[in-house]
Amino acid sequence: MTSTSSGPLAGVKILDLTSVVLGPFATHILASLGAEVIKVETCEGDTMRHVGPMKNAGMGHIFLHANAGKKSVVLDLKSPDGLEALLALTCQSDVLISNVRPAAMARLGLDYESVKKRSPNIIYVSCCGFDQEGPYAAKPAYDDLIQGAAGVPWLMKQYGAPEPCYAPVTLADRVTGLHTVYAVTAALYEREKTGVGQSVVVPMFEALTQFVLGDHMAGLTYDPPAGDAGYARLLTPHRKPYKTADGYLCVLIYNDKHWQSFFSSVDEAQALKTDQRFMTHTARADNIDAVYAEVSRLMQMRTTHAWQAILQQCDIPNMPINSPEDLIRDPQHVATGFFKEIDHPTEGKIRTTGNPTKWSNHPNLASPTPAPTLGQHTREVLSSLGYSEEMIKKMLLAAIK
Repeated sequence: MTSTSSGPLAGVKILDLTSVVLGPFATHILASLGAEVIKVETCEGDTMRHVGPMKNAGMGHIFLHANAGKKSVVLDLKSPDGLEALLALTCQSDVLISNVRPAAMARLGLDYESVKKRSPNIIYVSCCGFDQEGPYAAKPAYDDLIQGAAGVPWLMKQYGAPEPCYAPVTLADRVTGLHTVYAVTAALYEREKTGVGQSVVVPMFEALTQFVLGDHMAGLTYDPPAGDAGYARLLTPHRKPYKTADGYLCVLIYNDKHWQSFFSSVDEAQALKTDQRFMTHTARADNIDAVYAEVSRLMQMRTTHAWQAILQQCDIPNMPINSPEDLIRDPQHVATGFFKEIDHPTEGKIRTTGNPTKWSNHPNLASPTPAPTLGQHTREVLSSLGYSEEMIKKMLLAAIK
């Protein structure tokens, strides 16, 4: 197989045995950086193909975003022919990524040791729910379950939600997906130096635990504990967009310079200059509920526009509250061309996000090709392995049965 991709990962070939969000999000980022990604699917296809809204069956909106830049190949990995084709593909690939549970991969004959026999230098990345050396190794894992296990609903309740709830984004999947991206690139770098591939495990539970406790270990950092868990500034119910006289505004008066500017520019705040709770960063952190509550009271005295003018002049960080529709029209995104409109061969004109990173050696990083229809590249990929048209038809028929 030849690739015409450009970007920092041009020439890297990735065999993608992932589905839903975590793995596809990671491999989409790798594809957007120039890697050639071959997505292996069952005849039913990735689950996210079937989640609307969609214009055509099997082309759901999340699938379109998470799988742009990839080729789709349908293989029945439970059949000898399908398994052999997959193993043959590993010989042409730099990386194999899976978010199938490791025990299931082993049952298929696709564990690291089996794959390594065919492709000795392969980088084998297993995205799984839990570190495989712990008692949860065989447990199934989904974003909601990992959010709960890692403490997100507990934090939401501490923050003031009426009951424990999940963050309304696939937080665990996408955090772990970013860990997967750097794991792949770091492993590629090490192989470039040593010539040796390796197996890498990227577990969701451990990834999100690190993410959450980076803020909220607090007093549990010390042994014996020096207090409870939880970062007070993030958990106070007063930490929210401020209500103004006619709307809302996100404001963070954070360091000493910000506060001095705020005191000097806002008549009603000048009395706070001598309030001990506001005088140092430590004092503000220790009295964070009172600090936020006082700012909240002051913010209601002016309109959003008036506050924006004052805060801009003081160089105090502030941003509006954007809806998804606002994000698409946001002047920053418009100016940088972050959103792209492409013509999908089956779905028509669709809007996509760009890669957030910018590269001096690749100033015109190409947009990934549109997300593939199910099995769109099966013939192309299998032909590159030397399979005849007759054999390809036989394998496709077997996969559909």
